[in-house]
Amino acid sequence: MSENNPTGHAIRHRTPKERAALGKAARSDAPRSAHAEFTPPPKRTDPVDVIEAQSAKRVPELVPIRYGRMSESPFRFYRGAAAIMAADLADTPRTGIRAQLCGDAHMLNFRLLASPERRLMFDINDFDETLPGPWEWDVKRLSASLVIAGRANGFSSKERASVVRAAVRSYRERMRSFAGLGNLDVWYTRFEADEMQEQFAPVLGAEDRDRWERARERARSHDTLQVFDKLTRLVDGKRRIAPDPPLLVQLEDLLPETERGQLVKEISRLIERYGHSLQSDRRFLLESYRVADIARKVVGVGSVGTRCWIVLLLGKDDEDPLFLQAKEADESVLAPYAGAAAFRTQGERVVAGQRLMQATSDIFLGWERTQGIDGRRRDFYVRQLRDWKGIAVAETMSPQQMALFGELCGATLARAHARSGDRIAIAAYLGRGDVFDRALATFAELYADQNEKDHQALVDAIQAGRVPAEAA
Repeated sequence: MSENNPTGHAIRHRTPKERAALGKAARSDAPRSAHAEFTPPPKRTDPVDVIEAQSAKRVPELVPIRYGRMSESPFRFYRGAAAIMAADLADTPRTGIRAQLCGDAHMLNFRLLASPERRLMFDINDFDETLPGPWEWDVKRLSASLVIAGRANGFSSKERASVVRAAVRSYRERMRSFAGLGNLDVWYTRFEADEMQEQFAPVLGAEDRDRWERARERARSHDTLQVFDKLTRLVDGKRRIAPDPPLLVQLEDLLPETERGQLVKEISRLIERYGHSLQSDRRFLLESYRVADIARKVVGVGSVGTRCWIVLLLGKDDEDPLFLQAKEADESVLAPYAGAAAFRTQGERVVAGQRLMQATSDIFLGWERTQGIDGRRRDFYVRQLRDWKGIAVAETMSPQQMALFGELCGATLARAHARSGDRIAIAAYLGRGDVFDRALATFAELYADQNEKDHQALVDAIQAGRVPAEAA
């Protein structure tokens, strides 16, 4: 067996005892209580400079939308500030134990998703920044997001600490549970919505059960046919993507005819060639569809300005749709601090990380590199635009609801890390006590303070005319 697997993690066949000793030894270099620390260095890079450096690589006319969204609140700023936090985390204590990281594990990147077997799952959703790195970085980003969301909801400091400790305790206890399981048992672990409802039923009130059931129904309704009805219309007897500028723009409104034709050919070839990154049966299914229309879409908060194309494909007839999203993949924000990806393209990096961390992934998830009409080669990953996705609404959560949601996130993150990292070493490092839980509750408050300052720096930059902002 190769010493390194495809994600670049070193494989060493140590005994469980040796792996546990490795985890306990890591406490000497990075005491669990030390994770409470966060002090920005005197020469910390201006956060607006970090954001502007990212924006320089993005579609210029979309960058003001990004600034506008990030300026709306500290929480929305945080969702777009993964690069800022990556630099900050690089200066915090490290255990030296690595796993495949999400890279942007804030609370809203955990949601309901569909499995290929058409089961509703709870899992991590966004992997644009995925990369092997210190496992604790993901846990810290999740913890800080809970405090920032809690502040927006008016939670007290005691309530926020309780929410973070619940999430981190769930991570710690699940990791200890995974440490005792065999490799296949860990690999097959998944959190299905139906089973989760049964598991948490004893601690849920009637209102919470109703909210959970409504969330499941909404997720199931967000499917290909729903997005087909919402995003398309008949034009001269043909199905076309309906424009909603500036968030959804047809190609004829972006480019003159000659360049538009060239771009259509490039994106169509991208969809054709990316099929080679799929399993053979799924490639066969993809080839039964034809490209019917293409448009540019603005997505997310942190991703605004990256090139993102939605592609309408039709199967047996014009009422048999498949919507794919081809999204530009750049270098992970973690790369300067955790090491470069071990893949030829950034699209493959994203897909490999997603397949490794998720319990089950979209059957159409794949990657390709293509050349734009400007002559530049760019990496993309492709997935279905919408497939039974349900996102939490943080603004409506009570402290108890956010604590429960945090527990789900912590357990899910532990499962993802246990698949790729040394779960026995991580569990041994964390131990049975709550030292790490309490440390991260402190860290999260300190980082939330920093995030508020960074958000204000962006607001000030907009007001001073340094960067343009646009609501959308």
